[in-house]
Amino acid sequence: MTRKPLTKKGAEKLREDLRRLKTVDRPRIIQSIAEARAHGDLSENAEYHAAREQQGFIEGRIKEIEHALSHCEIIDVTVLPATTRVVFGATVELSDQDDGTEMRYQIVGEFEADARLGLISISSPIARALVGKRAGDVVEVTVPGGLKAYEIVTVRYA
Repeated sequence: MTRKPLTKKGAEKLREDLRRLKTVDRPRIIQSIAEARAHGDLSENAEYHAAREQQGFIEGRIKEIEHALSHCEIIDVTVLPATTRVVFGATVELSDQDDGTEMRYQIVGEFEADARLGLISISSPIARALVGKRAGDVVEVTVPGGLKAYEIVTVRYA
């Protein structure tokens, strides 16, 4: 099985989420279940069913994070050799060729991707189009709205 890349910062965030789930959220939900049980008939107890559902979500998320951390290769992008090419961990500034809008993305692992924060998965169409390119190159990406062209303005590693 191939190991999936994950930035050092992303791994730290996942570990913090895991710690919070195990030490704060799990004990809180166990307490909620105990309180709901104390109210009697569980078959008609909405609080109990809601707490059990939330417990299932928390346990599932714990397993998901543990699996991600055990099947990833953590890469510290701050120690990558400086290169002008786009690779995993690079922060890339792009300019939309149609309207000139600029955007900035960091190429990260799929477990830490969040487009709202400018973190795109290495396996996303835009990241795949960018990998191997340099500042000044124009890439075309098929997006839900059609074909878009972006010019790579800068490539940096922070």
